[in-house]
Amino acid sequence: MNIQPLLDALDLQADAARALADDLRAQIDDLQTRLREAEMRLEHLAITRTTVTGLADRLPAVAPDLPEHPDYPASSPPSTTRPDRYGPRTSAKPSATKCCRRTSKAPAPS
Repeated sequence: MNIQPLLDALDLQADAARALADDLRAQIDDLQTRLREAEMRLEHLAITRTTVTGLADRLPAVAPDLPEHPDYPASSPPSTTRPDRYGPRTSAKPSATKCCRRTSKAPAPS
């Protein structure tokens, strides 16, 4: 009896099982890395919660009235102008130059 075809089939199955095991090990490594990152994030959040609750115990029950800064009245809206460090501001309106003249020969509306 020739058992070589049976041994070849077993080798193919062993190679496939080995490849599957290698792939699963790689997935496990990736999942372990992701798990460590998630656990570290949870640990950081727990530390943050502990810090915030510890600081909250030191805060007064009622927020104190803070004095207004004399240069910044509380009722004025926020400024929309940019400081000079960004360069001079320019007007958004078009200037009356050649770029805006009419090119049509039709009379201008009055």
